[in-house]
Amino acid sequence: MSVRLRGLLCDATRSWNTNIIDMNDLEKTTPAEELINPTPLETQEAAVEETVVESAPESAVAEETISETAEETESPVNYHAMTKEELNAALKAILAENRMDAHRDVTAIKQAFFNIRSKETLEEVNAFVEAGNDPKDFSSVIDDQEAEFKQLFAEFKEKRAAHLEAEEKRRAENLAKKQEILDKIRAISEDIDNVNVKFSEFQQLQQDFKEIKDIPATAETEIWKNFQAVVEQYYDHLKMNKELRDLDFKKNLEAKKNLIEEAHKLANEGDVIAAFRSLQTLHDEWRNIGPVAKEIREELWNEFKEASTVINKRHQDYFEQRKANELANEEAKTKLCEEIEAINIEELNSFNAWTAATEKVIELQKKWKEYGFASKKANVALYARFRKVCDDFFNAKTEYFQKTKDEFNRNLELKTALCEKAEALKDQEDINKAANEVVLLQAEWKKVGSVPRKISDAIWQRFQTACNYIFDERKKLTSARRDEENTNLEAKKAVIAQLKELPLDGDRREVIGKVKELQAEWQKIGFVPFKMKDKVYAEYREICDALYGAYEAKESKARISNFRNRVNEMKDGGQKLDRERDKLVRALEARKSELKTIENNMGFFNVKSSAGNSMLKEMENKIKRLKEDMRQIEEKIAILDAED
Repeated sequence: MSVRLRGLLCDATRSWNTNIIDMNDLEKTTPAEELINPTPLETQEAAVEETVVESAPESAVAEETISETAEETESPVNYHAMTKEELNAALKAILAENRMDAHRDVTAIKQAFFNIRSKETLEEVNAFVEAGNDPKDFSSVIDDQEAEFKQLFAEFKEKRAAHLEAEEKRRAENLAKKQEILDKIRAISEDIDNVNVKFSEFQQLQQDFKEIKDIPATAETEIWKNFQAVVEQYYDHLKMNKELRDLDFKKNLEAKKNLIEEAHKLANEGDVIAAFRSLQTLHDEWRNIGPVAKEIREELWNEFKEASTVINKRHQDYFEQRKANELANEEAKTKLCEEIEAINIEELNSFNAWTAATEKVIELQKKWKEYGFASKKANVALYARFRKVCDDFFNAKTEYFQKTKDEFNRNLELKTALCEKAEALKDQEDINKAANEVVLLQAEWKKVGSVPRKISDAIWQRFQTACNYIFDERKKLTSARRDEENTNLEAKKAVIAQLKELPLDGDRREVIGKVKELQAEWQKIGFVPFKMKDKVYAEYREICDALYGAYEAKESKARISNFRNRVNEMKDGGQKLDRERDKLVRALEARKSELKTIENNMGFFNVKSSAGNSMLKEMENKIKRLKEDMRQIEEKIAILDAED
């Protein structure tokens, strides 16, 4: 073949080599010329093939990072005897079996495939030239088998890279495991006090270290040197530990005997819980002390255990007793819940009823606080039950009082209207007719219910003032009645004068009897002039209160003195004072209840004569006497408490 033809063929072949270079870009470092081992042809073909090999670019790369010669990549299978289809089938089989370690077989398959493709290209060039074509126009066409091969080869390369990466990761993990084992061996060897008791663990760690085989080659030497160093360090410390062990045994024996002595002392501790907690501390100290000589180890432990048993038994008995107390508290609290639940809210239709029920609930709440805890499981449920029934009660009470408040406000509107009607009668010329209408208004007033307590006196005073004005005007029309009132005034002044003459320190029975006679005489005397009634009544009440106050104070002192003497007699006689105190407490509560009842009734009181308010004054005096009784009872209770 002429030189010119050889050049043309080389140019045409470069087009096919371009495809080889594109595929070699997927590989790594091995030159393409090391992968091509063409079979000798005739002289003309050999010259062309030589040109192709010489023209392979230096940038073309192959699969592996480590250069391999053609001899090193030879495979037991003769891939050079296969067709392109068979070579593709062989590469598919390797991929299907995921044989990522068969890179040498893949390299051989690649060499065989490129040899076949090189021959085919030479034949295509010859045919192209013989057909009268210019060799410069030749262009190699990639057939289906070549395209499939490139795809399969690229897939193998990608999986091979992932395989190598996983292997590198596995080796790195093995290195980390070996390093972790070295750290554990080093920790054991540095713990001189316990180096002997961890010998079996040390041996196991050695075995674990040796069983890990595959690590990065660059770390093999250093990791092995470190292993030898820590093993030698362990054996050095093991020898030192044996020399110190006897001294530790002696020290530990003395410490444990002290703990046994402390445990025996706890048997006399009054606080069972504190003794048990102290025992736990002693057990913690026992575990931290360390061993003693083997021959006395069990005997020493048994002695400590016997002393501990005494404390544990007391602790167990204590909790059994507490459990019994919790059961009793559970029963008591259950009864309290049942008592409140038994209150029929539907029957509470007055302030007094609600007040009495409220006092009962509050008393039960106080009792609840006096009881201790029930069992943990029951205590939560009982508290929820008790809380709910109390909340239901007070919610119902709030609802009742709100409803009553609304009713009070409606009554206030009605009474305000009555006041306005009464005040309008002042301008009426016929005073007798006006007085008759006032009487009708008063009757209507009685039918209206209560109003808010804070305004009850004011609204009543307004209505009373308007009514009294009409009545007073009518009184002025009757002079005879006025004369009678003046006569009554003189009579009442005479009664006051007689009251003033009574001594404040005389015989109580005689003086108080005379006072009552004069009071009865006072009651028989009729009305006095309206403008004088408050003054004369105030003077009358003042002297009466002074007389009653003086003798009541005197009698009170006498009663307290007699009570002190009776308390001393009871105490000297060995009698219980608790019963007397309970009696006084009940009497005090009874008076408190009576006081609340009177005060509540005063809020609803709306009957007053035009001449005065003696009934209201009488109620006020009764309140005063009740408060004095309560004060004396409280003083007696204080005397009993002082004797305790």
